[in-house]
Parts: sequence; C-alpha cells; structure tokens
Amino acid sequence: MESKLKHLEFIQNVINRLSGNCFLIKGWAVTLVAALFTLSAKDANGQYILITYLSTIVFWLLDAYYLSMERQYRCLYEQVTQKAEMNIDFSMNARSFGVGRCRWLNCLVTGSLLVFYGSLLSLPVVIIIAIKNFV
Repeated sequence: MESKLKHLEFIQNVINRLSGNCFLIKGWAVTLVAALFTLSAKDANGQYILITYLSTIVFWLLDAYYLSMERQYRCLYEQVTQKAEMNIDFSMNARSFGVGRCRWLNCLVTGSLLVFYGSLLSLPVVIIIAIKNFV
C-alpha cells in the first residue's frame, strides 16, 4: 500500500503544480489587460487595445493547455487508485488520457474559461463605449 500512496502523491504534486500555473496565468492576464488598457486610455493609442486582445488570447490558449494537462493527470490519478498494489509501476505518463473532456480544444471552451476570458475580451469594449457615451 505504501508504493501506491507514494505514486498517488507524485501525481497529486503534478496536479497541484498545473493548477498553480492556471492560477498564475489568470493573474498575469488580468494584470496585463489592466496595464495595457490603462496605457491605451492615457495615450489614446488603439494599438494597446490590439495587444490586449492578442495577449488575452495567448493566455487563454495557455490556460486551456494547463487545464487539459491537469485533467489528464486527474484521470491518471483515478486509474492508479483502481490498480492493485502489485501493479503500481510509478508511471507518470498521462498522454493516453488526452481524449474527451481532457482534450485541449475541449478545455478551451469550458464554461469557466469562457466566462473569465470572455469577460477580459469584452471589458475594454464596454469601457470604451461607456467613456464615449459619457464624455
């Protein structure tokens, strides 16, 4: 039982790191969007808005990748919990789980990522419209 628990601990450590990466990416995305939007409002330069959109899309793609990897390792974790003690091989290969809801494209359009990055993409437009209507 000790080797099974150790293997599960290894997998859980990878899941925690991937989850932490997703959190950091979201933080960087918000920070960069706020900074670029502030610069575009200050200098009245529309190129900053374009950079905001491009960087948000890049962060979205990267976040979906890490979410996909996290889901694959969660599936590996579930598989290891079902294995007998003598079948534990300490494999960390989760590629075989890259199907279904664990695929990168499926993770790209999950509800949580759509709401988060959709908000980041629509926020500059809403603020620009509001500023033009009130000024």
